Amino acid sequence: MKLAELLEKTEYEVRQGSTDQEVKGLAYDSRKVSEGFAFACISGSMQDGHDFIPEVVKKGAKVLVVQKEVEAPEDVTVIRVKNTRLALALMSAAWFDYPAEKLKTIGITGTKGKTTTSYMIKSILEQGGIKTGLIGTIEVIIGDRRQDAKNTTPESYDIQELFAKMAEAGLSAVVMEVSSQGLKLDRVAGIQFDYGVFTNLEPDHIGENEHKDFAEYMYCKSLLFKQCKVGLFNVDSEHVSGVLEGRTCSVETFGFGADADLRAEQMELVHEPGKIGVRYHVGGVMDFDVDINVPGRFSVYNSLAAIAVCRHFAVTVPEIKKALADVAVKGRIEIVPVSSHYTLMIDYAHNAMALESLLTTLREYEPKRLICLFGCGGNRAKARRYEMGEVSARLADFTVVTSDNPRFEQPIAIINDILVGVKKIGGKYVAIPDRKEAIAYCMANAKEGDVIVLAGKGHEDYQEIKGKKYPMDERELIAEIKREMFDSRQQDTI
Repeated sequence: MKLAELLEKTEYEVRQGSTDQEVKGLAYDSRKVSEGFAFACISGSMQDGHDFIPEVVKKGAKVLVVQKEVEAPEDVTVIRVKNTRLALALMSAAWFDYPAEKLKTIGITGTKGKTTTSYMIKSILEQGGIKTGLIGTIEVIIGDRRQDAKNTTPESYDIQELFAKMAEAGLSAVVMEVSSQGLKLDRVAGIQFDYGVFTNLEPDHIGENEHKDFAEYMYCKSLLFKQCKVGLFNVDSEHVSGVLEGRTCSVETFGFGADADLRAEQMELVHEPGKIGVRYHVGGVMDFDVDINVPGRFSVYNSLAAIAVCRHFAVTVPEIKKALADVAVKGRIEIVPVSSHYTLMIDYAHNAMALESLLTTLREYEPKRLICLFGCGGNRAKARRYEMGEVSARLADFTVVTSDNPRFEQPIAIINDILVGVKKIGGKYVAIPDRKEAIAYCMANAKEGDVIVLAGKGHEDYQEIKGKKYPMDERELIAEIKREMFDSRQQDTI
């Protein structure tokens, strides 16, 4: 591609060289630069791409896109822009021939609910025969291909590359989680989303290297609605007006309130042996009943958001109902069938706010006992450990404290920190460092009507110890424990 074509939507100044030259590739990672490439110098919190100029020039980069004054050999073109992140986003779209224009694009932002809502939307659209890709916290899905995600919202070049692969694979739509960081750092710049979804907003991601305060966090969330055609908003969120501020899209709403365009009515909790969910009536601009095998009021919001989007597509009500009845999200209140006597589930809740929301939701189902198993990550704030210990001791009937990702700390030291919070409340507990043994303890001691939640790991299939990730999938651990318990019973009867 000619450099002039690559820069066609970017404001720039030529500091050295000419735009009338061929570019053989585009990169923001110095390790991926080859002969004839253009290299965008991204200034990050940990590294500055401008520092890698000597390395990429040596590798053959012929174009540098910079936002600082730099020195380069005479045969290297230097393009100066105000914001290299924004330039990278616009150049990436051009490099891949604007693939977002070949797909129906759906972006979801909010503090909670992005992941589950994205899977619900994909499930409904696929049920209606609309091939849909997904980019999110857990994974990227392109047809039958799946790959683990590194960031909730990838870098702009990677997003455009994924869009291009989806269009090439014959997909018609893509649903993606759009984080506040992704919006702040221009990762989705240049994309005109067909639909933007706002789930909710709570204080989170505030601190060094994230957002300086709640006002900035809310502002970054609102940016999605300056670059989408139709905005779908949870009207029950106390911060919806702040997110609406400055929007350029048309507005549709969902929620429980009578003024919502799409609303939930007659909500009913469903708790049967080995099953826990919710059913409600969809009112307003649509009219039907829906059952979901995911518990809680927030599941109603997530499914309403999905319905609000999918009603704009050629999807029938029976298809919506079937998709929502069957939907399952790995590690998000994921029920693992093990017994008709009690309910066992896996959830990603790994901080006090998420754990409180989860346990409060499960309490509404009036389980015989609510058992909470969790640990905390090593080399992270100790305050999180105390807080999670307090939350579990206050809301669960019994707490099982175990190991999570100890990283470079000793598991027992992390457990002892958690127990400070547990003991402060005075909750009943047991501490079992080995996670498999802790899960086995829960299963062996489960009683009729119990709800057991394994919190913290969710979709993760590893345990990080001293810089290395070891395979550990809770679903596999549960299957192993079931086999071992069965073998033990068999031996007892011989």
